[in-house]
Amino acid sequence: MHKKLLLVGVLLSATCLLSVLPVLASANSTKLVLVAQAKLPVDIATRINDSALYIAEQDGVVQRIIKGKKTTALDLRKYTSASGERGLLGIVFHPNGKYLYVNYTNQQGNTEVVRYAMSAANTANVSTRTLLLTVKQPYANHNGGGLAFGPEGRLYVGTGDGGSGGDPQRVALQTSSPLGKILSLSPTAKNEKANDLKVWSRGLRNPWRFEFDSANNLWIADVGQNMWEEVNVAWASKGAGKNISFGWSAWEANTRFNEDEPAQPHQKPVFTYKHGDAGCSISGGTRVRDPQLPAWKDWFIFGDYCSGRVTAIWVSGETTQKQTIMQRDVGSITAVRSTTQGKVFVLTLDGKVLQLVQG
Repeated sequence: MHKKLLLVGVLLSATCLLSVLPVLASANSTKLVLVAQAKLPVDIATRINDSALYIAEQDGVVQRIIKGKKTTALDLRKYTSASGERGLLGIVFHPNGKYLYVNYTNQQGNTEVVRYAMSAANTANVSTRTLLLTVKQPYANHNGGGLAFGPEGRLYVGTGDGGSGGDPQRVALQTSSPLGKILSLSPTAKNEKANDLKVWSRGLRNPWRFEFDSANNLWIADVGQNMWEEVNVAWASKGAGKNISFGWSAWEANTRFNEDEPAQPHQKPVFTYKHGDAGCSISGGTRVRDPQLPAWKDWFIFGDYCSGRVTAIWVSGETTQKQTIMQRDVGSITAVRSTTQGKVFVLTLDGKVLQLVQG
């Protein structure tokens, strides 16, 4: 997620638990409820006609959790392993629920996006493994990892700028490179050669988590360099990010960065925060659509890995109108995600799977 992150193996119990973190009165009595534990959880997904939670563990296992029972839906450990910012980084289901897509770094450190058909037993059928995308990674960090479905029913992939620091190869703004981008491809392609790969957005440093909300607006939590973290929005009415530059590495948030990169027009962030008490590594967010969280409808909620804060912002047009800290000291937050039912979950490095609920 960030050059400062070091995700290490922490073995945790598989027992389903129930506890509540402290509540801030200013956050309308919302609270985080611990619904499960996992080993190095980095992403969560659900699928249609299935009430289970699917948790991506960084060491390469996708766990299925339902009513406190945990089973393995997919084991990728022969293809990947948790090391720094490498490992299994993202999962998503096809909207029809028939396919599981995974984003991981392989044993050579390169990104692979792979499709599996789901079986009647709610496990991925390994015989259907189909490689859809390979991206060569020049360094060990900034691998992106996010997956999402969006406009035209296509599969979208977030890639970092390749790593090290400061976009040393100056690839994020170059349309000829797949790095530092949101890419789109055909989710039903027969193989990588037929994936119809396209660059959707560019100028990103490490879009660890992004999503298209229910109206197909694109929300990106882009991890910053040394000073700024940022949230970007590309509204569906303006193309949902298609052919848009978000500025990196000519800019870090609203501050000029690599001056040898031309300061071309770009989509400016709708929210930024400086490294300090607020944190130093934005670890993704989601726009709330859970009917059980009416006070937060259409707010964007994100977490920070360094500070453990969960923050909500209300965005109108190109600016943030309101912001509030919902929770403090949650832990090393690895993701803030919504499921297909709209439920909001916060994941932490020490293994917590927390659900945001109204108190």
